[in-house]
Amino acid sequence: MKLLIIEDDVPFAATLSRRMTKLGFNCQCVHDEANIAQQCQTFIPDYVLLDMKLTASSGLQHIALIRGIVPGAKIVLLTGFASIATAVEAIKLGADEYLTKPADTQLITKTLLGTQVRLGDTADTTMSPERLEWEHIQQTLKANEGNISETARQLNMHRRTLQRKLQKRPVLK
Repeated sequence: MKLLIIEDDVPFAATLSRRMTKLGFNCQCVHDEANIAQQCQTFIPDYVLLDMKLTASSGLQHIALIRGIVPGAKIVLLTGFASIATAVEAIKLGADEYLTKPADTQLITKTLLGTQVRLGDTADTTMSPERLEWEHIQQTLKANEGNISETARQLNMHRRTLQRKLQKRPVLK
């Protein structure tokens, strides 16, 4: 089981690589976006764990490239900046799964291997009503290409109210 970890945070990638190696994965790490294509061609991974926020680009930009080189690989996008809009975009671009940080090794392994993740496992992904509202606002804002006024009209709220809600990003519970 070959796992390619594409992560610009070197200490995090090294820790994740050590943990996944203990679970039976043969891991390689890529820390620079310029090396993604070459590493995919030489290593030919079965699984790819791709960080969404890389140093100079978004992981979303690399999904099609990875899918083209290793079409059978399972691609999991890992992000600390989750939103429904980016999750939908990632899946449309060819990612198989979408995980939010912090995600522990057990959850990552279950996601990579396609085993069922039960609520109550180490990472419960239930969202609060505030978080769901924030995610809906983000999706509408993206559909309006960042136009606050149009988004506020569509959501039937005052522009200033929308701006306040955008500043208060609720955490996952």
